[in-house]
Amino acid sequence: MENFFYVYVLVSEADATQHYTGITRDLPSRLKEHSQGTCIYTARCRPWRIETAIAFKSEAKARAFEKYLKTGSGREFSRRHL
Repeated sequence: MENFFYVYVLVSEADATQHYTGITRDLPSRLKEHSQGTCIYTARCRPWRIETAIAFKSEAKARAFEKYLKTGSGREFSRRHL
């Protein structure tokens, strides 16, 4: 789906306790980058799989939601509901 911004939560296939939250416009290629180790923040726990992806039409709303998910209450929300 074009013209959407995706907020995604990844889970490591090597260690299921490791999660990563990010934002992208091209979800398949971003997942590939994470799993190939080209991202320094996720290279050590690869490979990754998508746990949750939420599409937003508005970049501002997507960035705000990603920022929220990276807070303490957002991580708890994600753990319970996503």
